[in-house]
Amino acid sequence: MSTMTKTATNTTEKFSHLYQRAANRKGGTKALELLLGQKIVGKKLLTDSAAQQSVANLTDDRILSAFTKQIFKSGFVWRVVENKWPDFEDSFFNFNIEKILMMPEEMLENKAADPKIIRNYNKVKTIQANAQMIFEHQTEHKTSFAQFIADWPTSDIIGLWTYLKKNGQRLGGNTGPYALRLLGKDTFILSSDVEGYLRAQKVIDGGLQSKKSLTAIQTYFNQLQQESGYSLTQLSRLIAFASGDNYVHVELHVEQV
Repeated sequence: MSTMTKTATNTTEKFSHLYQRAANRKGGTKALELLLGQKIVGKKLLTDSAAQQSVANLTDDRILSAFTKQIFKSGFVWRVVENKWPDFEDSFFNFNIEKILMMPEEMLENKAADPKIIRNYNKVKTIQANAQMIFEHQTEHKTSFAQFIADWPTSDIIGLWTYLKKNGQRLGGNTGPYALRLLGKDTFILSSDVEGYLRAQKVIDGGLQSKKSLTAIQTYFNQLQQESGYSLTQLSRLIAFASGDNYVHVELHVEQV
């Protein structure tokens, strides 16, 4: 695993300005804190150590399940995937790694044709491919894939994205990051709002997924995190709330004000 050592440019917007603009757009500080996943008193999300342990405690079938769910959500109606997910779990042995790897191709084809799930053979094939990635890691390193994800430093989260893209199937783009967030791993998401903000701040000027751009983005988020103490997840949301067409709001009850 590599670590990021570069320092971000000093010409980008300060966290305090970013935060204030997001608060103004979302109805005040307390409303913003709720949207960021915090309580009114301003308590942060799980500490780094607690969040890391939470991910490490997962079993690897849950890792494969999360990867698969996000792959099927990609380019599809998320609500439909969620509604069908119990049938996915049932059809694929609750994503038991060993059982998945023992499935012959004919069985995969039959399951891909089952109307109880979303019938997409190319995506169904990724279940076995990503199970193989997890199994190979277990065999080589004698640790769970969940522990591997938990131990990866968030200061180089793009390195974990790259690993999943290279060693798994259909885990590139935002699919891998969304799956990691689903698992509880702290990560930013390069949504259209976040990308627009990063370009406006001249953090990037080339292709979003190029190594140069991803390195610059990681450096910028590391700087924001050091400045604010917020998680990457919160910072990603904060940028979206402060810019673009993000109109999510939250209503405060009287006792919360």
